[in-house]
Amino acid sequence: MIAHRKNAGFSMIEVLITIVILMIGLLGLAGLQTKALTAQMEAYQRSQALILLKDMVDRISANRKNALSYVTELNPAASCPAAGATVASVDLNEWCNALLGAAEVQDTAKVGAMIGARGCITQTVAPASGVPSQYLVAVAWQGLNSTAIPAITCGQNQYGNEALRRVVALPVTIADLL
Repeated sequence: MIAHRKNAGFSMIEVLITIVILMIGLLGLAGLQTKALTAQMEAYQRSQALILLKDMVDRISANRKNALSYVTELNPAASCPAAGATVASVDLNEWCNALLGAAEVQDTAKVGAMIGARGCITQTVAPASGVPSQYLVAVAWQGLNSTAIPAITCGQNQYGNEALRRVVALPVTIADLL
């Protein structure tokens, strides 16, 4: 009579199936890591944009009498306005440099801002008797993933695909100054 022994171990097929399952899991983790890095960069850019937005709103509020002097659309990639003798021109120059990322420098590269940052200040309501003037301060930049197209026109048609354009904005109301 011939005695049969039980297999005591893994077959080559079982080992290969286990490796395939592990590879699929590791590829999923790599994809998740990529998405997390993209989301982190988007969040960093949005936080930088909000800081710069609030900075300009505070500057306009501090120089209320000359709020109309701030109305502009800045494209730091083209050029920043020169800092002149007025507070508004100095503020716009400093804001433009901040949009370029001058607050954080690595070697000689300015890296402290968003991709392709632009700043826009528009007057939405002109002052009238008893009606305060209103301004809209906006910061636009290029995102990394497509989203809904913003309704605010700051930076419009500047990033190729409008679904990559990001915009944050805050209104500023200036009461009649007597």
